[in-house]
Amino acid sequence: MIVVNIHEAKAKLSEYLDAVAGGERVVICKRNRPIAELRAVEQKRTEPRPLGGTKGIVIPPSFFDPMPDDWLNEFYNGPIFPEAPKASRVAESPAVYESPASRRRRK
Repeated sequence: MIVVNIHEAKAKLSEYLDAVAGGERVVICKRNRPIAELRAVEQKRTEPRPLGGTKGIVIPPSFFDPMPDDWLNEFYNGPIFPEAPKASRVAESPAVYESPASRRRRK
């Protein structure tokens, strides 16, 4: 790691950029306190990322086949919010709601 003050960084910027391209880090200081860091930018991928990402996961070729028409029909023409089955509330007691006034009278 190279540590330089602002004046030196201005005077020798191209040298420090060459050092950064070679894998070095350059810390720029103002009054001997670090304020910035020069480091190399990550390079973009040159080849596509492999599908799956984890060992043991295999994407079959059928994954890229078009969806069947009945699936697409259901997707585009089906209900927006299908009704879910209502949960059973057998174990719960019915809720009792009282107004604040009735609570005061009971005391």
